[in-house]
Amino acid sequence: MRKPVIQFQDFSFQYRAQSEPTLHHINLTIYEGEKVLIVGPSGSGKSTLSHCMNGLIPFFYQGEISGSLHIGGQESRELGIAELSDRVGTVLQDPDGQFVGLTVAEDIAFKLENDTVPQAEMIRRVTGAAETVEFAAFLEASPQSLSGGQKQKTTLAGVLVSEADVLLFDEPLASLDPYTGRMTVDLIDRIHQETGRTIVIIEHRLEDMLHRHVDRIIVVNDGRIAADMTPAELLCSGLLRQTGIREPLYLNALRYAGCTVTPEMQPQHIDSIQLDTCLPLLTEWYNKQQGDMSFSTAEPVLELQNVSFGYSKSNPVLHDVSLTVRRGEMICIAGRNGAGKSTISKLICGFYRPTSGQILLNGRNLAKDTIKERADKIGFVMQNPNHMISKPLIYDEVALGLRTRGVPEEEVQQRVHDVLQVCGLYPFRSWPVSALSYGQKKRVTIASILVLRPEILILDEPTAGQDYRHYNEMMEFLMELNAQGITIMMITHDMYLMMEYGQRTIVLSEGRKIADDVPARVLSDEAIVAAAHLKTTSLHELAQRSGVGKPSELVSRFISYDRGIRQS
Repeated sequence: MRKPVIQFQDFSFQYRAQSEPTLHHINLTIYEGEKVLIVGPSGSGKSTLSHCMNGLIPFFYQGEISGSLHIGGQESRELGIAELSDRVGTVLQDPDGQFVGLTVAEDIAFKLENDTVPQAEMIRRVTGAAETVEFAAFLEASPQSLSGGQKQKTTLAGVLVSEADVLLFDEPLASLDPYTGRMTVDLIDRIHQETGRTIVIIEHRLEDMLHRHVDRIIVVNDGRIAADMTPAELLCSGLLRQTGIREPLYLNALRYAGCTVTPEMQPQHIDSIQLDTCLPLLTEWYNKQQGDMSFSTAEPVLELQNVSFGYSKSNPVLHDVSLTVRRGEMICIAGRNGAGKSTISKLICGFYRPTSGQILLNGRNLAKDTIKERADKIGFVMQNPNHMISKPLIYDEVALGLRTRGVPEEEVQQRVHDVLQVCGLYPFRSWPVSALSYGQKKRVTIASILVLRPEILILDEPTAGQDYRHYNEMMEFLMELNAQGITIMMITHDMYLMMEYGQRTIVLSEGRKIADDVPARVLSDEAIVAAAHLKTTSLHELAQRSGVGKPSELVSRFISYDRGIRQS
């Protein structure tokens, strides 16, 4: 008989500052050794559910609890926060918020130091945990100097060393490039198989998580359990679309072609799905569609001409990069972590000055313009929302830029309310920023720049931490701005965003530009994908497995058809 390790029974929770419960009568059991994925739209209650498991509720987030929650067979309200952390180890969405040591080794050892573990035993366990995540060579490195994937390994090792029975991952892929994200999924799966620990994962990127097997998927919606199914059952149920969760791309394409997908077809992964019955319909659909591989021919609005830059003479980051952004374009800049994508945006905004080369805005050299002067024309939304927020309340944060520019308060209110509606934040307009999730904070920072209506808008990872519904609302709003003439540059790891909204993709690798083409061709070029730590989409793999058209053509035709569906 399977042993329950987490058991919710008629469990409800209401935050102290809210008038309605966030969780309603939850009944959920997670068994020893299971690997469970929890999905749901933003605000559905899935993060609250995880906070109940690891003790942040009620020890950090206070409120009213009813019903029962057992962790390891014991009522959670009878356990202290230290006892709960011994049973449920948590890897946070933002690794920077979890670091406490000056080196990787110190950070991993933090839990052991607090438990007064003898030094020899501590060294053995720290080394063992680092070897488990294949990171023993970095024990003396500073956590803040690591890449996104390396930071994930550090926090994971810090949880492994505690020997907790349950490992809880809060959106582990949020800030990782596609390649590193896939490696993280592989690592979590390997730890699950080797240690037999119970794994609970909360993540928006369903298709990426299904790269490896999961036992069950729990769908949370409106504070209730909407589904508890195997991946195959859920993917065929239609519930993902009903709750605003993105389906895998290959299933989307098969549905567009009129195919009926059943659990017997093993649809949980592109490698396992049986396509025989779908081939005629897919071929017919493909032959009826047309792709679009064209570029904009508008005049240049922003140009980088032979730009090089290094934070020091011995550490060059960009090498002789030239690129042109045309007026009214919506382009993506992609590449692995550390490729120089964010550095380009900071050079454009004036935070740094090029070592050589020049940057032109509307044909004029920006070399002598201050950051403030550039900000009147170029809006920049940083990747980490905590680096931008300066006001305690959401409304005041979004209004800040308008107020510093002397905009009348009546107009400030109208513009702030309009942008909060579009960004899905209007119901929270009077909330403190500190009460928001990471993804909600991200939307606040985007809203604070969008409200200024810049000529060029640069967004660094705009969709990180966003669910499918808010992702679509945000991107459709950006499309509206783009249609009004605002040029948009998006630094992104999100292959979906690149396909659905990018008119052109510029790819960087090791500080050099290696591609400048339409997304369909970029994402079908295996050499570029490998060099830039991207990944081919499941549409590419669908074309290869089915033999229906060239991968770039299938991707292009899917993009055109999908855009038509969304626009209609």
